[in-house]
Amino acid sequence: MLGKKYELSVVFTTPRHIRALNRRYRKKNESTDILSFALSKASGELYFSMPDVGRKAKRFGMSEREYLGFLFIHGCLHLEGYEHGRTMDGLERKFCKAFHLPSPS
Repeated sequence: MLGKKYELSVVFTTPRHIRALNRRYRKKNESTDILSFALSKASGELYFSMPDVGRKAKRFGMSEREYLGFLFIHGCLHLEGYEHGRTMDGLERKFCKAFHLPSPS
């Protein structure tokens, strides 16, 4: 998906920190489960708030592990330049199936 030479940082942070990032970069004053930041074509960052991951996993009837796997795919697709929509949903289903993960979409 991202390529062999892609540099990816994964950060597990607090709801407070992810809320501050969400407010600063997306103008949304709320905590969220994941934020992705493409730094260049060959590098990016994924930020996860595990309390938010846990809450949303329950909403989708998934374990935290399953939902975290889905979010990793979701975030990587954003890093590739995809936006929410039919194409991204289809790719999420494809990758979830390949990794034996349920897909909430």
